[in-house]
Amino acid sequence: MSTENRYTRLFRRLPALATLMDAEGRFIDVTDAWVRRLGYSRDRLRGLSPADIATPASVKYIREEHLPQFRRTGRLDHVSVDFVTGGGEQVSMLATTVAEYDTDGTFLYSVSVFTELSDHEHLESRYRDRYQSTPAMLHTVDSDGRIRAVSNHWLDKLGYARAEVIGRSILEFMTESSRAPLADGKVRDFIAGGDRINLPRQMVTKSGEVMDVLMSSRVEEDSLTGDVTLLVASKDVTDRNRAEAKLRDAYGEIARLHDELEHERDYLREEVNVAMDFGQIIGDSAALRRMMARIEAVASTPASVLIIGETGSGKELVSMAIHTRSARADGPLVKVNCASVPAELFESEFFGHVRGAFTGAHQDRIGRFQLADGGTLFLDEVGEIPMSLQSKLLRVLQEKEFERVGEDRSRSVDVRVIAATNKDLEKAVAAGEFREDLYYRLSVFPVEVPPLRERGDDVVMIAIHVLEQVCRDFGRESMTLTRKQVDALRAYNWPGNIRELKNVIERAVILSDNHHLRLDLSLTDAGLAPPSSGEVGVDDGRNQSEYVTDEAMRARVRDNLVAALEAAAWRVSGKAGAADRLGIKPSTLTDRMRSMGIRRPD
Repeated sequence: MSTENRYTRLFRRLPALATLMDAEGRFIDVTDAWVRRLGYSRDRLRGLSPADIATPASVKYIREEHLPQFRRTGRLDHVSVDFVTGGGEQVSMLATTVAEYDTDGTFLYSVSVFTELSDHEHLESRYRDRYQSTPAMLHTVDSDGRIRAVSNHWLDKLGYARAEVIGRSILEFMTESSRAPLADGKVRDFIAGGDRINLPRQMVTKSGEVMDVLMSSRVEEDSLTGDVTLLVASKDVTDRNRAEAKLRDAYGEIARLHDELEHERDYLREEVNVAMDFGQIIGDSAALRRMMARIEAVASTPASVLIIGETGSGKELVSMAIHTRSARADGPLVKVNCASVPAELFESEFFGHVRGAFTGAHQDRIGRFQLADGGTLFLDEVGEIPMSLQSKLLRVLQEKEFERVGEDRSRSVDVRVIAATNKDLEKAVAAGEFREDLYYRLSVFPVEVPPLRERGDDVVMIAIHVLEQVCRDFGRESMTLTRKQVDALRAYNWPGNIRELKNVIERAVILSDNHHLRLDLSLTDAGLAPPSSGEVGVDDGRNQSEYVTDEAMRARVRDNLVAALEAAAWRVSGKAGAADRLGIKPSTLTDRMRSMGIRRPD
C-alpha cells in the first residue's frame, strides 16, 4: 500500500466529521463519520461544494460571509452552517476550516472539521440571524480588528454588500483621523481597554461620503476557545452634527453681525450732520443752480464724483445730496475725513483689521469700505491720502475687492465713491504727490461748489435758516436780522464760507440778550456798530462794544443750562424738564452737560 493510500485511509477513519476541499471549494474527500451522518456517498459528493447540500439560508451566509472571510484570512473559526442530509433531515453544524499551502504559498487544499450543534448552539444560531436583521448599526471584530459579522442596517448605511466587508479590517472603513489612534497594532490595546460608550468616530461609505457616528462597544471572550471579539453598536449622528455646526455658524454670524452693527452704529453716529447740521442746500443764486444741475445729472449714475471747493463751502452736504438722489439712497453714506487719519492707520481705517494684526489691534474691526457696502463712501480731503495707500485704494475702485489688515481673505464690496478736496489735484499729480491713474478714476465727473462770496443773496437765506436753528438749539427766543446786519453779511468776503457763517451766528446768539442779536461782536471785520434802540429796542446798559472771550461765552452757555436744570429740579427729559424748557432734545442736553462737566449737586 502506497503512502498516499495510507494517508487517505487514515483520514477517512478519523472519528470526526471532516472534509477535504480543493481551491474551488469542491469536496475532495470526507471521513466515514461524515458519510454516515450526512447520508451521502463519496461518489455522490465528488464535484459538489458545501453550498450544494446546505439550506438556502446557509448558502447565503457561505457566499456572503464565509467564503469572503476565508479568502482574505485563510481560516474560519466556528462558523455556522446548516446542511440537508441525504434523507432530507436538517443538521446544524459549526465549521472550523484551515487552508494548506505549499512552500511557494500556492493553495493546496482546505481541511474542515464540523461539530453538530446542541440545542443551546441552535439558540446561538438564531441569535446570529436576529443580529443581522436588527434595525441598528452593529458590527463585530476579532482581536485584530477584522470584521466577523455586520448587521444588515450597517451594510445599508455604508452601502456595502456583506461579501465586501467580512474579513476586512474595520480601519478600512474609517477616515484617516479616526483610524490613526488604532493604527500600528493598537486595536488589541483598544480592546484590552474594556467597554466604551459613545466614542465619536467617522466612517466612510462606499460612495466616499463621511458619516459621523457614536460608537459603543463591548468585549466578549469565548469560554471554550478563548477568542476575544468586540461587539460594536454605532449611531449615525451626521445630520445632528451638521445641524449643530450650522447652528454654531449661525450664532457666530449673529455675533459677527452684532459686532459689525456696533461698529456701524459708532461710525454713523459720528456722521449724522457733523459738518452740516441743517441737512439741506439753501439758496437760489445762479452759481448754486449750476451746481445743482450737475448734481441732478450725475446722481442717478454709478460714476465716481470729485467735489471741488474751498474749506467750509459745503462739500459734505453736496455728497449727501448726490447720495440721496441716487439708487443707493437706502444704503449707508459713510464719511472718511482723510486729513484727520494718522498715516499709519489709513489702511486699517479704509479696509479694517483682524485681531492681532498690529500692536493695539485687540479685536476685529471693519473698515469704512465694508461699512459702506451697498451705499456711498465719501472721502473728504482726498488729497491727504498717502502715496503708499493710493495704489490699494485704486485697486478697490477697479476690482471692488480688498483685504483687511492681517488677513489673506479677499472681500468683495459694492461701493460708490464720492471724493472731495480743496486742493488742486492736477498740480499734485504734476508734483508727484498724487497718482495720476487714481486722479482720473476719482474725477470721472467733477462738481465745483461755489464759495459763499459768489452766491449773492444766498448768504442771507442761509443766515436766517442758521439763526432759527441755533436759537432752538440754544434755548433762545427767535431773533431776526436787521437791515444793517443783512447788508454787512452781503458785504463780507466770507473766507471760511458756510462754516464761518455758522460760527458767526452761534457766537452772536450767545452774546445776545433777549431779542438783540449781537452780530457786531461776532463779526468784527464787518465794521458793524452796536444795534441802536430804534432797530432792536432799549439798550440793557452794558458796554456792548466790549469783546467777550470764548471762555466767557462758554460760561454764559453753561450758566443758561444750569439755570434751566435748576428750574426743572434737575429733571432732564419729560414735560417741563430742562430740555423741554430749552427747546432742545434730551440727548442734546445730556451731551452738553457731559462736555461742560455739569453734574447734579449732591
